[in-house]
Amino acid sequence: MHSERLLGHFRNTTNAGELAPPAVRVDVTNPACGDMLRLTARFENGVVAESRFLTRGCTASIAASQALTQWMRGKSAAQLQAITAQAVEDAVGGLEPASKHAAALCVDAIRLLLKQTTKEHMTC
Repeated sequence: MHSERLLGHFRNTTNAGELAPPAVRVDVTNPACGDMLRLTARFENGVVAESRFLTRGCTASIAASQALTQWMRGKSAAQLQAITAQAVEDAVGGLEPASKHAAALCVDAIRLLLKQTTKEHMTC
């Protein structure tokens, strides 16, 4: 059974979509279940000004992606680097054991986003 907070994020995907360049875009896939997350983020003055997601997957992965994009706003690269699967899980009110991959997918996306983010992106 999913938490009410998770279901709220799933039902209200206000950050669903994609940002145009110069936003940074990454795609990650969970090889075990096949869930896919495309994460885009636009940086201004060294922090995330805006982020969007496109997720193909289970309810938990969609909800976690929504929660992630809300959390990202206003965060610096150092703050993004500190994200953990537990923090994502907490943001959605917990995950069932079979759904913990949703949090890992979000962390993988942030890690890849940071690898692809250049100083140019951070000052746009």
